[in-house]
Amino acid sequence: MHRFRLFTGKLEGPWWINNGVGAAAIGVVLIAASLLVGPSWGCHIPAIYNFGDSNSDTGSVSAAFGRVPPPNGETFFGKPSGRYSDGRLIIDFLAEKLGLPFLSAYLDSIEPNFRHGANFAASGSTIQPTDAKLFGAGFNPLSLNIQLLQFEQFKDRTNESFNQAKSSWIKNNLPRPEEFSKALYTLDCGQNDLNFGLFQTTEEQVRASIPNITDMFAVAVKKLYQEGARTFWIHNTGPIGCLPSFAVWNRPKHFKSDQNGCIKSYNQLAQEFNKQLKDKVFQLRTQLHHAVLIYVDIYTAKYTLISEAEKQGFVSPLGYCCGHLGVAECVNSEWN
Repeated sequence: MHRFRLFTGKLEGPWWINNGVGAAAIGVVLIAASLLVGPSWGCHIPAIYNFGDSNSDTGSVSAAFGRVPPPNGETFFGKPSGRYSDGRLIIDFLAEKLGLPFLSAYLDSIEPNFRHGANFAASGSTIQPTDAKLFGAGFNPLSLNIQLLQFEQFKDRTNESFNQAKSSWIKNNLPRPEEFSKALYTLDCGQNDLNFGLFQTTEEQVRASIPNITDMFAVAVKKLYQEGARTFWIHNTGPIGCLPSFAVWNRPKHFKSDQNGCIKSYNQLAQEFNKQLKDKVFQLRTQLHHAVLIYVDIYTAKYTLISEAEKQGFVSPLGYCCGHLGVAECVNSEWN
């Protein structure tokens, strides 16, 4: 399970496995969000449309493939909430900071409310289109290109329904057509593209694939721009060499760890991906003249949390959650 557990004194448990909700990362996001809605901007964000993987999935996988089990959700929601976390994700804190409700997953058919946006992120998804090899390795078929198709359909059907609406319920639960261009479009993806490559190929092959992956990402941003998106919030990827799935459970035979126990070369791959992603964002700024593209350095925030875990109040930052992969038993047997 991907979660933190609160005990008296200190937080105990992993910082993230497939998704990250570190205090430092959240702090970076909230500071940036404050700038976004502060006096210098003087703007109001009426909605958020989110795309990505488990770092920001609030219910897509739960709706499509079965409910995310407990103890996920126990700390904040008191029950499973569709998130691979015991509490809120960064996207939740961002929505709160902007004065918006938590995003409903696009695929969730039970009491969704899309008045202030929708979430298309799906745990295990990639930027690259999912082929048989990716799907066979356990990755989600709802890759970024599929999420964009879902958004396009959502926008078209929302506009039709809103314009033809005769009941107040529809207008109270759907976004205003004019607000699509005023919304914030958030993207947090790429981690699973690197993960897949490291599980299935070599580091050299993963490095060689990065330009193609970031090209696909840029195409996705351009498609959203063509659909009317103007304000983009883009996260880089975290230090994948610190993922417990690599650093603890599935360590390569020959590797060099850094001072925090993370696989150094894997983190260097993440840094290379982030460098090329940042270059793409800067290129897009010159091409999309009416867009605002905000690049958020999540890597540094998460790595700071790892390197300063004790100072932040955490114990064993690379440890597993109870019940995950059979590494440790949970106190409550129903969680295993």
